[in-house]
Amino acid sequence: MVDFSLSKSEARVQYVARKFAVETLTAARSIYSTHEIYAKRFQVTRPFYKKAVLAGIIKAQIPTDLGGTSTNLVEIAILAEELYAIDPSVSLTILGTGLGLTPIILAYRPELEEFLKPFLLQDGDPLASLVFTEPEGCANWLEDGAPGLQTIAYREGEDWILNGEKTWATNCAGWDFNGADLQCVVCRCTEKDVMAKATCPEDLIMILLVTPLDIERSPGGSFQVLRHQQALGHTGVSGPHVKYTNLRLPAKNLLCPPGSGAAIVSASFGMSAALVGAMSTGIQRAIFNAALDFCKRETRGGTAAIGNHQSVADLLMNIKMRTEASSTRYLTWKATHSMSKSSSGQMDSLELAMEAKIFCSEAAVKSALDAINAVGVSSYDTSLPFSGLLNDALVLPIFDGGNIGVRRRTLQRLLMAKGYDAWATIGTASSDPCVD
Repeated sequence: MVDFSLSKSEARVQYVARKFAVETLTAARSIYSTHEIYAKRFQVTRPFYKKAVLAGIIKAQIPTDLGGTSTNLVEIAILAEELYAIDPSVSLTILGTGLGLTPIILAYRPELEEFLKPFLLQDGDPLASLVFTEPEGCANWLEDGAPGLQTIAYREGEDWILNGEKTWATNCAGWDFNGADLQCVVCRCTEKDVMAKATCPEDLIMILLVTPLDIERSPGGSFQVLRHQQALGHTGVSGPHVKYTNLRLPAKNLLCPPGSGAAIVSASFGMSAALVGAMSTGIQRAIFNAALDFCKRETRGGTAAIGNHQSVADLLMNIKMRTEASSTRYLTWKATHSMSKSSSGQMDSLELAMEAKIFCSEAAVKSALDAINAVGVSSYDTSLPFSGLLNDALVLPIFDGGNIGVRRRTLQRLLMAKGYDAWATIGTASSDPCVD
């Protein structure tokens, strides 16, 4: 039969992550939410992040063969769920570093060790960022004939010169807003010889690595924060609008040469799609816990706790079923397990990842609304957690590749592909397993 029990390694990750989240992150919101300026809210989370580094939470997002402690993507999904169940903001900063490291992990070669090493030491508070989204949007960044990415790079001698603007890239500005410890910047090559040979937009996509030392070596103003967005939810996170102006980068900072960057970006966001499912599950756990507690102790002027009324109980059931059956135990774990298996078909794994991102993120919003309806008008009081949880949940369908503009379109292409097998995701027996 299908076994959903965790391995010893996965159970250990769950225990460590849950213990860290409960003991360390529980107090985070009460601290950063007291600051009116959002940039300051992010900066005051720094001590929590340092504790995460010390606890090995960053290292747990790096594969063991590169010096980390992660043995598969399921472990990272478990980690994400446990963290998000307590505080989404600090959790997103932590997981944002994991996403920022993903391109290096996928395209790793020995000479990149110096860029990865700070994140393996369990010391300090290094931040990484995958810098992709642009102010004009990127849903159609690989469409033939379209303008595509407006962040560009060209060679000057042995160096690459980077110009352009990016936004919503978690952690990209670093703690002091002078640049993260590592930025993986996705850009378009404008070299004449490369452009002449290009047959499609993918042929021009590259990824450059940016460190604070590179920014210091470049002319003043080569990296600027233009604006700190005032987000509705995840209010302790930084993902500002930044600008690169003639930022000079040495040849060694070329992570992916033109033509290889798009595949690494797609693979990175394929993995992160499944992890958004885990984030959504964590938020739903917090929603259910808060709603159940309220509905068990509040009578709202009646003779019994409101959870004893069928209409309220039905809403609680909806939240629990979305969280347990659909989100955690099926889509999220199945997607990450499939992506971790070297033998699994890439199309099947990608389909599961898209489904996890789409369904679970939208389920989180529905669960938040169900909780608000169960609790009633008191849920509008910011002293209770429900409005904050709704605001945190609202971004899940639209970030990390919006469900409508990006994720559903990817799923659409998979469904309409020639030879698509609708149920390959549940396994296709090629022979009778009972016959030797």
